[in-house]
Amino acid sequence: MIDKTINPKRLIFILVCLTTLLLTVSACSSDSDSSSSNSGSIDKFGMILVGPRDDKGWSQAHFEGGQAIEEAIGAEMIVADFINPADSPNTTVAQVAADMIDQGAKLIFATSDDMKDGILEAAASHPDVSMVWSTGDSAFKDGKAYKSELENLANVMGQMEFGKYMAGCAAASESKSGNIGFLGPLINDETRRLTNAAYIGARDCWLDKGNSISDLNFEVIWIGFWFHIPGVTLDPTTVVNDFIDSGVDVVISHIDTPEALTVTDQRAASGEDVLVVGYDYENSCDVAPKVCIGVPYFNWGPAYIDAAKSVGNNSFSPDWKWIAPKMKNGVTTEESMVGFKGGNAMSEETRKRVNRLADQLNGDIANIFAGPINFQDGSVLARDGKKPSLYDIWYTPQLLEGMTGDSGGN
Repeated sequence: MIDKTINPKRLIFILVCLTTLLLTVSACSSDSDSSSSNSGSIDKFGMILVGPRDDKGWSQAHFEGGQAIEEAIGAEMIVADFINPADSPNTTVAQVAADMIDQGAKLIFATSDDMKDGILEAAASHPDVSMVWSTGDSAFKDGKAYKSELENLANVMGQMEFGKYMAGCAAASESKSGNIGFLGPLINDETRRLTNAAYIGARDCWLDKGNSISDLNFEVIWIGFWFHIPGVTLDPTTVVNDFIDSGVDVVISHIDTPEALTVTDQRAASGEDVLVVGYDYENSCDVAPKVCIGVPYFNWGPAYIDAAKSVGNNSFSPDWKWIAPKMKNGVTTEESMVGFKGGNAMSEETRKRVNRLADQLNGDIANIFAGPINFQDGSVLARDGKKPSLYDIWYTPQLLEGMTGDSGGN
């Protein structure tokens, strides 16, 4: 006869074994889930900046876009800043990219139009490494410089024309004299089209106030690079002071660094009625909060995170992306790639005017440049009732009629 009584010691042994087995299975499942959640990610990426990572402008906006990648997927950012001919005369973008790749970077961001030659060379030399050139047109299939052979190089840019339109609108709305000074960097297609968008915004808001277009003076002075290089460019501090001395009461900055805000703040502190509009970086008004009307800014994080994730899951493609803003009732939203943030010096009247006119654009960049509109030499950008193509907007050859300033070469 079989004894069915279970020995207590044997029961304890069986329970311990079962518990150990269950814990082991759970741990394996947890490791599997963890591995699955991290699959498709990259460990390192490179960020090449034309200026300093803390310039409160263009380069800082890109740097913070890289920080957004780090926070979103845990990848490490390898940063190289001051990569320009003046600060790093013996260093090329291609060399920097190669060094980052040697350190394990699986994705490279080149963040300036000035980096064109270097990033094209880098992409050709490292066809297995994905790269993003911010602002470029190498992936623009209908563009002038399409590089079909570079299947690892994408372009991304936000439609900052909307932000500049709002900046110009805000400047003219707050201006008492109608004298607006535009502090420009170097001259190329990008800077011309953005400067033109600022002028159109200023024109529209100046007229909306009931003023005559003949009383609006919009002067553009280019310093020669994205920021001041002593002995090479004009000094932006001098340019802004000259603007104000000539009767300008609102300065719009388009350079990477905040000299326009600093100088305007100093002049206002001495009793002058002057205001300023910043550029690039969302919090640039913090430099001069009392006189800053607002700032059109870039939010690179969402687009950069998308690029990093696409590399991780092997879906990266050499696309040309010119991303429209996300707006609601004329206000750019937090997740929008380009935005406009009002400052302390912007009145409620101006805020409403800017939002109303921006809302009328219906998110279509061509509406900003709708005709009739001509270039400085009288040639036509868009006839009455017509809108230019994305190609004609992207490759802007001149400043517009009504503006004072050098258009440079085509």
